Amino acid sequence: MPRPLLCVGTAAAALLLADPAFASDAAAATVSAGDTAWVLTSSALVLMMTAPGLALFYGGMVRRKNVLAILMQSFMLAALVSVQWVLFGYSLAFSPGNAFIGSLHWIGLAGVSATQPYPDYSATVPHQAYMIFQCMFAVITPALITGAFAERISFRGFFVFSLLWMTLIYDPLAHWVWGADGWLHKMGALDFAGGTVVHISSGISALAAVLMIGRRQGYLREPMPPHNLTLTVAGAGLLWAGWFGFNAGSALAANGLAVSAFVATNTGAAAAALGWVFAEWIVLGKPTTLGAASGVVAGLVAITPASGFVGPISSVIIGLVAGVVCFLAVRIKPRLGYDDALDVVGVHGVGGTWGALATGLFASVAVNSSGANGLFFGNPQQLGIQALAVLSSISFAFVGSLILLKITDVLVGLRVSEQDERSGLDLSEHEESAYSLEA
Repeated sequence: MPRPLLCVGTAAAALLLADPAFASDAAAATVSAGDTAWVLTSSALVLMMTAPGLALFYGGMVRRKNVLAILMQSFMLAALVSVQWVLFGYSLAFSPGNAFIGSLHWIGLAGVSATQPYPDYSATVPHQAYMIFQCMFAVITPALITGAFAERISFRGFFVFSLLWMTLIYDPLAHWVWGADGWLHKMGALDFAGGTVVHISSGISALAAVLMIGRRQGYLREPMPPHNLTLTVAGAGLLWAGWFGFNAGSALAANGLAVSAFVATNTGAAAAALGWVFAEWIVLGKPTTLGAASGVVAGLVAITPASGFVGPISSVIIGLVAGVVCFLAVRIKPRLGYDDALDVVGVHGVGGTWGALATGLFASVAVNSSGANGLFFGNPQQLGIQALAVLSSISFAFVGSLILLKITDVLVGLRVSEQDERSGLDLSEHEESAYSLEA
C-alpha cells in the first residue's frame, strides 16, 4: 500500500478505535500540576483575546451598521478553528512529518494524550494541554485578518476563505517555525509566541485581502469614524490582559521564563503606548484614545516573538520603536491607496516584522538559555536567520492568500453587493441590528 494511504488509513483507524483521553497513565508522574494549571489558564486567557477582546476592539472601530458582523466573525472563528484544529489542523501543524508540513498521524487527536506529555514540545504538561493552548493561537490569527476587509466581505466568503487559510497557510507556517522538524525551527529562527506565525502571517494576508477585495464604497470621500470607542478601549484592555497568557504561557511552565516573558510583555506594551501617543501628539497636535489603544496593541504585537528572549530594557526599546513605526505606517495608508479598514497591516504586519527582526537584535541567552544571542549580544548571524524567517513568512502568506482569495471568489464570492454594503452587513448578512432605538 502506498505510504500516504497507509498513513491515512492508520490515522483513521486510530480515530475510530482509540480515545486519547483514556490513554495510559504510565508517564503521568512526569506531569507538573502547576505547569498544567498555568498552561490551561493561559489557554483561557488567549481565547479571551479573541472573544470578547478582539471582537470588542474591532467592533468599536467599525460603523454602527457593521458591528454585529465583525463580532460574529470573531465568535465564529472560535468555533470553526476549534473544530478544524481537533480534526486535522493540529496534526498538520505539529505532528512529525517533513520540513514543511506535519502528517495525519494525530488526526482527530488520535495519540494526543490527556495525561502524558509529548517531550518534543513539553515534558511537564499533557500533550492535550499543549494542543489546546496552540488551538487558541490558531483561533485568533485569522480573526486578526477580519479587521482589514471589515464592512464589505460576505459571510460565505469569510467562512470559506478562513477555513482554507487555516489549513493551507497557518498550519504549514506553524509547522515551519514551531514543529519539531520544521525547517525554520531547525535553522534556529526565534519566535517565542507568534511574531511570524501569528502577526506577520495575518498582517500580510490582510494586505493581500484588501488588494483583492478592493476599497469600501466612499473610502477617502466619506467620513468613516469609529462608532463606539468605549468598546474599542474595553477590547484593548482585554487584549492586554489576555496577552500575558499568549506570551508568558508560551514558557509552558510556571517558572522564571514565564515571569520574564510576562514582564517583557507588559513593558513592551506600555512603552509602545507612550511611543504612539507622543508621536501622535507631535504630528497631529493632540493625543487620542484610539491612538493609545492602538499603541498598546502594536507593542504587544512587537514584543510577542521576543518576549521569551529579551530583558526589560530591551523590551522598552522594542516597544517604543513599535509605537512610533506602527503609527507612521497607519498614517501613510491613505497615500498608498489601499483600504485596510482597521489597520491590520500597519499594526500586525509592520509590528510583527519589527518584532521578529528585533529578536535578532536583542535576544540573549542570559534570559533564555534555549534561545540564542542576537546582534547586540555578539551574534550577528541571528539577525540574518530572523530576516530569512520574515521574508519567507511574508512571501508564503501573501502569495498563498492571493490564491486562496481567488479560489474563494470563484466558489462563493468574496464581496457583498453594493446595496448590501450600503445597508450594512448586520442587516444584509445577518438580519440583525446591534442597537435598538425604540423606547
